[in-house]
Amino acid sequence: MGAGHAHTLHHPGDSVVHRLPAHVKIVVAFVLVVAVVATPREAFWVFGAHLVLLVAIWVAARLPVTAIAARSVIEAPFVVLAVLLPFLAAGPRIEVLGLPLSVDGLLAGWNILVKGTLGVLVSITLGMTTPVRDLLAGLTRLRVPGMVTTIATLMVRYLEVIAAEARRMRLARVARGNDPRFLWQIGPTIRGVGTLFLRSYERGERVHLAMLARGYTGAMPLLGDTTAGRRTWTVALVPAVAAVLCATAGYA
Repeated sequence: MGAGHAHTLHHPGDSVVHRLPAHVKIVVAFVLVVAVVATPREAFWVFGAHLVLLVAIWVAARLPVTAIAARSVIEAPFVVLAVLLPFLAAGPRIEVLGLPLSVDGLLAGWNILVKGTLGVLVSITLGMTTPVRDLLAGLTRLRVPGMVTTIATLMVRYLEVIAAEARRMRLARVARGNDPRFLWQIGPTIRGVGTLFLRSYERGERVHLAMLARGYTGAMPLLGDTTAGRRTWTVALVPAVAAVLCATAGYA
């Protein structure tokens, strides 16, 4: 990936969190998510403790809350499901504000909402403090299979290229008088999608041949020295260990 390639999720900064090696942050984020998922849904205070840990990380990273909230919109489908469950689930019911709600549905909806929200916030925090290129290099350093990281690298690199080509194709159709507004006018759009697929496939073949010609052996090279010492691991794992302890306390 070129040095000038950026991603809209990343929030540039020079905080202690930004400076941590990517593979360390990936491990911490993974442990945090596992701790959130493992927390019993009835342990309400534990989820509050998880949120406090996240807020502490945001403060250390100097991340704007407005940017985090804007990126959290991706969670909307989970929120809809969580809201509907108390009305649709079976079992004993209680009355809340005059509405009969399922007890099991309330707990299930709460479980989906709080764990989904915290998981999304952890992922957003990781993405905002780590460039995509560093994330992929961190996965390589963590011994993730080379084919997986190669596919992810090319996907991230060429997703914007394909999106830009799709915009150009749509602009060309509009310039030729095609501006579909109704279902029966969608034919040219469908044909355009097919053309875009063929062009993307051909581009992929050319890129692969170019990589082989430049000595590609099946694994992406590691960029830079991002090793982490014992002190770095110890400091970085503090919130992860705290989250695990809180999740364990939820079973007491």
